[in-house]
This record gives sequence, structure tokens and C-alpha cells, in this order.
Amino acid sequence: MDRKTARDYLLSRPEALEDFPFGPEVAVFKVKGKMFALLGNREGVDSINLKCDPDEAEALRDIFPGVLPGYHMNKRHWNTVLLDGSVPDYEIERMVDRSYGLIVKGLRKVEREALELGYGADTIYR
Repeated sequence: MDRKTARDYLLSRPEALEDFPFGPEVAVFKVKGKMFALLGNREGVDSINLKCDPDEAEALRDIFPGVLPGYHMNKRHWNTVLLDGSVPDYEIERMVDRSYGLIVKGLRKVEREALELGYGADTIYR
């Protein structure tokens, strides 16, 4: 997956917004003001930071060489995924959906319900 494809997929999540609080090189993706992804560059390679269940985060690091502990993030809850072709696109999409779902799950009930009414729970939590 390349940077443009990753950006397009991130923005396709319901009510996802892109922001640049750290400058023009690092894009932060949020839903209802909460970050679910960060798209940047690590040592010359485009990468994406995604929230993850701690047990799943470790398992993904063991399976894929392009999945590393979250760069400049809480390494227990965040992974950095290198967009270098070492992780299949479908797996990156699954990780994005999981990160988005974890953030939505932590929203206030009224915010969660508004998303579910507009898009259906299966879209948000897949």
C-alpha cells in the first residue's frame, strides 16, 4: 500500500478528518476529535501508526517484519506499520478498521450512537 492509498482509505472511515498539528509532513486522522491513525515517514519509508489491542499488537509484530512498536507512541497500544510492501494491503485495511473501531468504542455513548445511526455498527466495528 502506498501513502496515497492509505490516506484515501483512512479518510473513507465514517466522519474521519485529517489534521496537521505536527506540520505538513505528518497527517493525523481523527474521528470525533480522537486520533485513530498517524500517517508519516520513518527513516525514509512511509508509515502509519495505528491503535491496537496490546496482545494483538505483539502478535502482529511477530508475524510481519513491517509492523513495529508505535514510533513516538505508547508501544503497548500502538503499532507503526511500514508502507514498504511487507504487509498485505488487506491486512493494513483490517488494522485501520480495528484502530478506528477501538477509538469509536471509547467515545461517549451519544457520539457512538450518532455514528452507528449514520453508518451501521457493522461498518464501524468490522
